[in-house]
Amino acid sequence: MKQENENPAGLPENAFRPLKEGEKFRPLMSPDKEYPEVNFWSVSWGIAMAILFSAASAYLGLKVGQVFEAAIPIAIIAVGVSGAAKRKGALGENVIIQSIGACSGVIVAGAIFTLPALYILQDKYPEMTIDFMQMFISSLLGGILGILFLIPFRKYFVSEKHGEYPFPEATASTQVLVSGEKGGNQAKPLLIAGLIGGLYDFIVGTFGWWNENFTTRVCGWGELLADKAKIVLKINTGAAVLGLGYIIGLKYAAIICAGSLAVWLLIVPGMSLLFGDQLLNMWNPSITQTVSEMSPELIFKEYAKSIGIGGIAMAGIIGIVRSWSIIRSAIGLATKEMGGKGSGEKVERTQKDLSMKVIAFGSIFTILLTLAFFYFDVMNGNLLHSLVAILLVAVISFLFTTVAANAIAIVGTNPVSGMTLMTLILASVVMVAVGLKGATGMVAALVMGGVVCTALSMAGGFITDLKIGYWLGSTPAKQQTWKFLGTLVSAATVSGVIMVLNEAYGFNSGALAAPQANAMAAVIDPLMNGVGAPWLLYGIGAVLALVLTWLGVPALAFALGMFIPLELNLPLLVGGAINWYVTTRSKDEKLNAERGEKGTLLASGFIAGGALMGVVSAAMKFGGINLINEGWLANPMSELLALVAYTLLIIYLIKASMKVSR
Repeated sequence: MKQENENPAGLPENAFRPLKEGEKFRPLMSPDKEYPEVNFWSVSWGIAMAILFSAASAYLGLKVGQVFEAAIPIAIIAVGVSGAAKRKGALGENVIIQSIGACSGVIVAGAIFTLPALYILQDKYPEMTIDFMQMFISSLLGGILGILFLIPFRKYFVSEKHGEYPFPEATASTQVLVSGEKGGNQAKPLLIAGLIGGLYDFIVGTFGWWNENFTTRVCGWGELLADKAKIVLKINTGAAVLGLGYIIGLKYAAIICAGSLAVWLLIVPGMSLLFGDQLLNMWNPSITQTVSEMSPELIFKEYAKSIGIGGIAMAGIIGIVRSWSIIRSAIGLATKEMGGKGSGEKVERTQKDLSMKVIAFGSIFTILLTLAFFYFDVMNGNLLHSLVAILLVAVISFLFTTVAANAIAIVGTNPVSGMTLMTLILASVVMVAVGLKGATGMVAALVMGGVVCTALSMAGGFITDLKIGYWLGSTPAKQQTWKFLGTLVSAATVSGVIMVLNEAYGFNSGALAAPQANAMAAVIDPLMNGVGAPWLLYGIGAVLALVLTWLGVPALAFALGMFIPLELNLPLLVGGAINWYVTTRSKDEKLNAERGEKGTLLASGFIAGGALMGVVSAAMKFGGINLINEGWLANPMSELLALVAYTLLIIYLIKASMKVSR
């Protein structure tokens, strides 16, 4: 057989468009040949990436409520180290490195959106217990379920729907992996930006030279506006959050910010204006202040945030309804495989999945393990509660798998937090109905939510890996097999990081926002104590999500903005605006695209560097090293200095993104 080109110039012309009748897509690595994929090099680097980015993603996610996807930076690093080692034919190895390493972001998202809520509630209910093994096992089992539930849908999303879904993150990662030489050169700006972003956030987190946030309270009129009109604006000046905004882009950053501004400029001051002299504590008896006596922040926490929660839950339901045809189609495809249709025919290497029988057995076995975990650990030996819990977890995880995969395939964003919130509400209502209440019920609901959240997060992230493999010509079965190892490593890492961060900061201190976990805690606390929940506010949010969907506005992004703190949303808008600016300055579209790609590299560096140094700062505080002068941070000058530093950071990102070599 004629030797194939080992270093193809790029993806085929038909990689990103629907195939014509009779046309076939040929990946870069020929289906008829074997390539180096799984070996000591790829597995060890994959594990290293999983550990490194699990720690970074956990810190950033707990701080700002957004988990950055590590696929692109890992792809760049994989290409860089392979180039430095002068490895030949490394494309298949790099796919495996990326696939194992990318477990980090998805496992982190599943864990930090739910499990820190256990620590948050523990302050109120000391009888609650949470340990490393509980977090580790729930993350591990959830990740395994996500892998197993997604595999039957692989062919549908990556092959049957070829060219119909954009797969933004998979596209970017694939381009990096394809361009080995180009990707090696990309490592330098990524490293420089990582050092700048890391040093910037390290100075703030360790030494406190300037304030982390700039607020309108910095001057007298701003303080007066906050006290009287309940209007306050805040912005986080960190490098990592700025980078996150750049990658999200202006469109979705604007929608998220629109939700946030609607809360802080309309709902919060509106509630003070309409209900100022009233005591609204129907679902929270601990509230003893009238609305006018509350700070804007407290009005947001007790009332406005719940509207966002209702919107997120409804957005998840809308997603399932819209995905029902996908579920049917993919199940039909998997059933054909199970039935042995086409047996005797040779399956191409690039289309070989793990056997459907293995998937079926593995799914049943994992569900039984989860049942045992619930029975012996979470439910204190109550069989009824355990059976109800596993039924809820299995059904919801499977149904929402397609929602997660579909979202990633279209916009690159997984609405896992909204779907998990809905799971928690449903789980809490059902578990109370079968007699499980109080602190034990909260632990049970949150662990159930953790398993579901991790499963959905893994399903969404894994479809990106499989699409990358499809374009490049990897063996799906190898990606699927070694994904389990990445899940194991990432689950152990993130569980340890959560414990360290709780010891260093605590999740109630305000140092770590943990917005999703706080939202989860806010949802289940009243439900499990018979107080009731703010169903009226949830309902308003749900109606709002329906109206937004009808208007063609992404309801999930808007609702997320409504419950993530304002100071973490405004930087997203700044980053998105920078993205728009650098990609629209020239009439040469190719030049704009190159600038956008350069900016993505720099933003990824900000995120990775800022997040990693955030972990270092946390570790220092954990070790008793605290060099921050709290008195200086209370001085308004620290906020003005933060604004100056932030401006310089923005200028660097713009200037460096615009400078591309041609």
